[in-house]
Amino acid sequence: TAASEVMAILCLASSPADLRSRLDRILVGYSPKGEPVLASEIGVTGSLAAILNEALLPNLVQTTDSTPAFVHGGPFANIAHGCNSVLATRMALAMSDYAVTEAGFAFDLGGEKFFDLKCRSAGLNPAAIVLVATIRALKMHGGVELSRTKEPDPGAVERGLENQAAHLDSAAHFNKPTVVAINRFTSDTLDEFKIVHDYCASRGIPCATADVFSAGAQGAIDLAEKVVAATNQPMTPFQPLYPLGWPVEQKIEQIARIMYGADGVNILPAAATKIRKVSKLGYAELPI
Repeated sequence: TAASEVMAILCLASSPADLRSRLDRILVGYSPKGEPVLASEIGVTGSLAAILNEALLPNLVQTTDSTPAFVHGGPFANIAHGCNSVLATRMALAMSDYAVTEAGFAFDLGGEKFFDLKCRSAGLNPAAIVLVATIRALKMHGGVELSRTKEPDPGAVERGLENQAAHLDSAAHFNKPTVVAINRFTSDTLDEFKIVHDYCASRGIPCATADVFSAGAQGAIDLAEKVVAATNQPMTPFQPLYPLGWPVEQKIEQIARIMYGADGVNILPAAATKIRKVSKLGYAELPI
């Protein structure tokens, strides 16, 4: 399931052998002496790998416009890394000129984990970032109740741009060209679109309104052209948010400050105890 540790492991695995190795390293408990017990020690990973043998293969489907797409994996971003499988991404890159993949739960959660967990683990270096926004979501961030987000309210959209600004600022730390895509709903107005387009223009960020739901691929031609233009810029080096060698506390604070706008991090005694245990087990240099 999406809430399973095994789902996250499958999505980060690069091969059957890598999958087996990751399954072997699952921490399942502790001995009476407090020593870690791994899945490999209780003789279950062979069965696990056999069960996952077919699940490891990405599923090829197509859109209504016959665009091929891989649907493979879905670990929740609030408990895992929120991205599809490494294998599906690599297959897409090998079979097409452009591959678009989703990193779920906004940029602060999904985007950051996409870069710092998936891309770092798999050796991927994205060419561009696409931030998806909706007029209705911006209205909610501007203080409008959900039940009234279908009503025209340019003022609320403008107030909601503060949230979009925070995501754009977060994305900028990864040093990739960024495009804003507005996912169009029938209740949106031209005045509301203009506010978002003007704001993006003021920051020098390309912006396109996409109407894929009602117009299919034809509704996203402008967006596609802007994304292609962004990917044609000179490739920049992969730039994670933090090096793995930093102390756990420093990595947590880096994420909290840059992605979530925190002033700092107050680590309570119970959390400090867990961090010490993580370090003792040899996990301190893993990504957060």
